[in-house]
Amino acid sequence: MEQIKDNYNGALQKSLGSGFNAKSTTTDVIKGIDLTGKTVIVTGGYAGSGLETVKTLVLAGANVIIPARDINKAATNLAGVTNVVIKAMDLMDPASIDAFAVDFLKTAEPLHLLINNAGIMWVPLQRDVRGYESQLVTNHLGHFQLTALLWSALKKAHGARVINVSSYGHQIASFNFDDPNFLHRDYETLSAYGQSKTANNLFTVELDHRGKDFGVRSYSLHPGSVNGTDLGRAASVELFQQMGMFDADGSIFPEVAAKLKTVEQGAATSIWCATSPQLDDIGGVYCENVDVADLDLGNIEHHYDEPLTLRGVKPYSVDADSAKRLWTLSEEMTGVKFAAN
Repeated sequence: MEQIKDNYNGALQKSLGSGFNAKSTTTDVIKGIDLTGKTVIVTGGYAGSGLETVKTLVLAGANVIIPARDINKAATNLAGVTNVVIKAMDLMDPASIDAFAVDFLKTAEPLHLLINNAGIMWVPLQRDVRGYESQLVTNHLGHFQLTALLWSALKKAHGARVINVSSYGHQIASFNFDDPNFLHRDYETLSAYGQSKTANNLFTVELDHRGKDFGVRSYSLHPGSVNGTDLGRAASVELFQQMGMFDADGSIFPEVAAKLKTVEQGAATSIWCATSPQLDDIGGVYCENVDVADLDLGNIEHHYDEPLTLRGVKPYSVDADSAKRLWTLSEEMTGVKFAAN
C-alpha cells in the first residue's frame, strides 16, 4: 500500500496518539529535545504564547531571532532571556519584510525553524498601503512573503520546519477568492479573521507539498483558548458577550476562565509541531492539543463556553484546489514569486 504523502483534502488528518493532550505544557513537550546550534525565527515572539515559545526554544539550546514591530515592547518583554536577537519588521509593511529577510540572508546561515506566530484578531477595518485588509495581510500575506524570501535558508538546513499558527477561528469562514479584501461586501471582523486563519491552513498544505522534497515540512495549529494573551485586545466586550464568554458587566465568567489554557499549555502545540520526531514523516497537517486534529465533517459539537469542544479542521481549509489557488493569489498579491524549488 502506497504511503499517503500529502495532506491534500485532509488525507492525513487523524490523531497520531501523541501521548500528549490539552493540558500538556511546553515543558512536557520539549523534554529530551536538544536544539543546540539551531537557528529559529519566531514572529510575534515577544508576547503571549509567542514569548513562551521563544523561552522554551532558548532553554533547549536554540538561537532565536525575533522580528518585532514594537522594538521597545519586545526588549522589555524579553529582558533576561538569553540567545535572542530582536530585529525590526512590520508584517503590514512589505518593504520591512524585504529588509529583514535580506539582513538574515547576508549571514548565509541555515534557518532550521520558522515559526509564523504573529497575528491580529477582531480589529476594525484597516488597510495597508496596497489597500489589502489588515488581518489577511498580518496573518497570512506577510508570512507568505517572509517564508518565500527565506526559502533558500530553509532549504540549507536540510531538515527545516515552517509552523503557521492558525486557529479554530478558521471555522468561521472559508477563503473568499472573489473578494478577499472586502471591497464589495460589508466588513465583518470575525469573517476576516476566519478567512485569514483558513489561509494559514491552506498555505501549510501547499507549502508542505512543495517543500518536502527539499527537506522543508510545514504544520499549522490551533493553540487553544489561552488566558493571558493580548490577541483579543482590539475586540469589543460585545463580541465576547456574543460568544458567551463575558457577563453583562463585561467580565469573563469565572467558570469559563477556569477552562482556558495557560500560556505554557497554549504554546505546547507550537513546540510539538516545531520539534517532535513524531512528525518526521508527516506534514501539511493542522494540529491541536499537541496532536494532529481530526477532520470536522459536521460530527463535532462546538460550544464557545466549553473550549475543549472547539476542535477539528474544516475540509475547506485543507482543500487541495483551494491550497493551490491561494498560493497563486498570494504570489500575485505580494508580487513575490515563490517557486519552492
